[in-house]
Amino acid sequence: MACIEARGLRKSFGSTVALGGINFRVEEGRILGIIGPNGAGKTTALNAILGLTPYQGELRVLGRNPWTERDELTRDVCFIADVAVLPRWIKVSQALDYVAGVHPRFDRAKAESFLARTTIGRDRKVKHLSKGMVAQLHLALVMAIDAKLLVLDEPTLGLDLLYRKQFYDSLLNDYFDRNRTIVVTTHQVDELQNVLTDLMFMDRGRIVLDCSMEEIESRYVEVMVNPAQVAAARALKPIHERETLGRSVMLFDRVDRRQLSALGEMRTPGIADLFFAVVGNHAGATIGAAV
Repeated sequence: MACIEARGLRKSFGSTVALGGINFRVEEGRILGIIGPNGAGKTTALNAILGLTPYQGELRVLGRNPWTERDELTRDVCFIADVAVLPRWIKVSQALDYVAGVHPRFDRAKAESFLARTTIGRDRKVKHLSKGMVAQLHLALVMAIDAKLLVLDEPTLGLDLLYRKQFYDSLLNDYFDRNRTIVVTTHQVDELQNVLTDLMFMDRGRIVLDCSMEEIESRYVEVMVNPAQVAAARALKPIHERETLGRSVMLFDRVDRRQLSALGEMRTPGIADLFFAVVGNHAGATIGAAV
C-alpha cells in the first residue's frame, strides 16, 4: 500500500521551477531519505506532502489530498523541521502540555517514559538545554504521537556526531515498527546508510535516482583499482572516477562483479560518493561539504 504517491507533481515560484513534474511512490513501512543540494526541491516536496503549499499534479498522502484534506491528515502525520523550532522560552512541562492539548494521538505517559531515560528536568526551559537535550525532547514528543507518517526535514541540524547517532538510534529502536513510514531529508548523508530502506536523489526540481537500498547494494560497486588494472577498469566505463591516496577509485553501475573483483578492492559506495557520481560534481561538492 502506498503511503505517498505523486504523479506530475509541479510547483513554481514565479519563473523558478521548484518541482518539475516529478513522479514517486513511497510504500507503507519504509524509511525514505531524500538527498539533494540546497534548492533541489526537497523542502518544497515535503511542504506539498504536508499540505503546507498548493501544487499542480496529483498527490495522495495516506489516501488523502494533502491540500484539501490537511486537517484530517494532520491526525496521522507528524513533522519535525529541525531541533531549533521549539520556542526557547517554553518549559519542558509546558511543551508536554501543549502537544497533549493539540494532538489527539499524543500519549503523555509514553513521552514521560522516554524523558525519564534522560537528564532533562521538567522545569527547565528550552533555552537552558543543550542542542542534544533539545533533540531528545523533540524526539520524545514525536515518538509519543501515534502517527502513520513521520516527516523529518534536517532533524539533526547543528548536532554533533554523537547526538545525531543517538537521535537515529532512538528513532529506529523506539519509534519505527514497520507500520509507520518515515521520510527524512538531511545533508549528513552517510550516517543514514544503515537507517534507510529507500533513497531518492533530487537536483533542480527533478528526481535523478529513486531506488531501494537493496537495489543500490546490488547495482553499484566502488573499486579501489590496482595500479596495473587502471586501463582495464576504464574500459568497463565507470560512471565516476576519483583519486584517493594515490590510487584510482571507480564507481560502476550494473557491471559484472566477477570482472570487477579482478581489478581491486570492492565495496558498496557511500551515499555521498554515489550522489557525487550520479548528480554531478557541483551538486556533489555541496553535499560532501556538509557530511
